[in-house]
Amino acid sequence: MAGHGTIQRPSTMSPPTTPTDPEDSTGKNRDDFERPEFKLVCPFSIPSSPEAASLRIIRNLGHFALYYTHFVWIVLFIALIPERKVSLIFLVIMTYVASLYLLLLRALPPNFYLLDKIIDKSIVLGLIAVATMIELIATEAGLHLVITSAATVPIVLIHAVLWVRDDFCVEERTGGGGGGDGELVPLVDESTAMV
Repeated sequence: MAGHGTIQRPSTMSPPTTPTDPEDSTGKNRDDFERPEFKLVCPFSIPSSPEAASLRIIRNLGHFALYYTHFVWIVLFIALIPERKVSLIFLVIMTYVASLYLLLLRALPPNFYLLDKIIDKSIVLGLIAVATMIELIATEAGLHLVITSAATVPIVLIHAVLWVRDDFCVEERTGGGGGGDGELVPLVDESTAMV
């Protein structure tokens, strides 16, 4: 509507010219700057031997134990929602007990000898897990527990076998033996990284 009845005339100004040498506003040549190299890093790979697979499983179970536990817990929680309300309440209560125990360990001073040295954290958490399983079986949710374990444990093990790079390494340096036993090279070299 604003241009109704008006005549458009060509502009008398010449279009801006672009220089033949690509320069930025500072007057420096853009080709002089170093461009960072982009590498797509995939953290999954198939292990080369059964020994390497078992080593990955042990390392990844130690590293991702909390995430694996949460994954199994969430699937079990969702499986219990439709039919087993009492079992669901017991599961939440035992999760609360385990969380309180872990918070108690963090809240106590490091020189508190009883909980830190005598009673191992893994033993207590194992006992809580066994008590939770007994409660689920006693409340007739044992089938849900077995199905959830059968569905989630293979997924956890597949992830533990295939996950190889926990520190985003890009390549392997071969050892002096000339074999495949290499050392992972980190993505950022600490000696040249700026602090």
